[in-house]
Amino acid sequence: MDSLTQIILGAAVGEAVLGRKIGNKAMLYGAIAGTIPDLDVISSFFTDTVSALEIHRGFTHSIFFSIVFAPILAFLVTRFETYKNLKDWSWLFFWAFITHPILDAQTTWGTQLFWPLGIRLAFKNVFVIDPLYTIPFLVFLILAMLQKRGTKKRRFYNNLGLIISSSYLIITLILKGFAYQKFNKELAVQNITFKTLNTKPTPLNTILWSANIETEDSFLIGYSSFFDKNPIQFSEYPKNHQLLGELEHHSKMQRMIAISKGWYTINKKNDTLYFNDLRFGALSVQPNATNFVFKYKIEVDKNGTPFFIEEPKEKRDGKKLLSELWERIKGN
Repeated sequence: MDSLTQIILGAAVGEAVLGRKIGNKAMLYGAIAGTIPDLDVISSFFTDTVSALEIHRGFTHSIFFSIVFAPILAFLVTRFETYKNLKDWSWLFFWAFITHPILDAQTTWGTQLFWPLGIRLAFKNVFVIDPLYTIPFLVFLILAMLQKRGTKKRRFYNNLGLIISSSYLIITLILKGFAYQKFNKELAVQNITFKTLNTKPTPLNTILWSANIETEDSFLIGYSSFFDKNPIQFSEYPKNHQLLGELEHHSKMQRMIAISKGWYTINKKNDTLYFNDLRFGALSVQPNATNFVFKYKIEVDKNGTPFFIEEPKEKRDGKKLLSELWERIKGN
């Protein structure tokens, strides 16, 4: 999830664990701890694209990290804070650390919660930015901050924020189930034979859902709003994996394919190959859109090693997408 949401979650968890004893400092340290797992993005400045993608939401988003580093941070804090209970501080950092990847696991990218095992949990029931999750949570956190330490009202507002936000996540899982059934039914009506069907919400909402469908030689992408009245229209994207040739067997290419979970297409333009990660869809909900969210130019050095350069995204594409989403949410 986005940084603001993780700060809010960390602050609320910090308050729940230690707010009665240290007041607003619990929120402060919880907020700081809630952002620490995302420091793995620093790796992108020191390594190549593939390695950075592998590291992201890996070690720092694991149970192992939470268990090992919580007491270390607690020890450091007790060196200068007046409240010296190491166990209490350890619990604050542990819960602020562990709730971060649990929340991230609800998104499409997912997290390696069980690192070093190569399992990436991705439930795909919320977008990385979801106002319906974040805004009510923030309101209750502010209301809690305005109350005196240890009062029932303070605990009430903070707990209410945690309960409502968690309940919303459960609702999104139910909505995901409805969307899955709708896509599955529509594929049967259109006599489309497929291997795999994945669903996820479109940006900023859980009303309009998208589906990635794998067939033998191509992928399909479709959109469905709960307000739709007409059949779902699917756009087809040929896999074109054969365009990679021998490059497909290179270890670095295999790592990139593993990162995409096999949901990728290859296209060629002016003798240049492009790797499209379809898990995150396109920057448009229009049929047959090709401006994918994550598109990488493939460059090969003299040793035959591929390098992946992410294609820049234009601000106008984001603005256009928001406009399209608003119209598409209303139904087809």
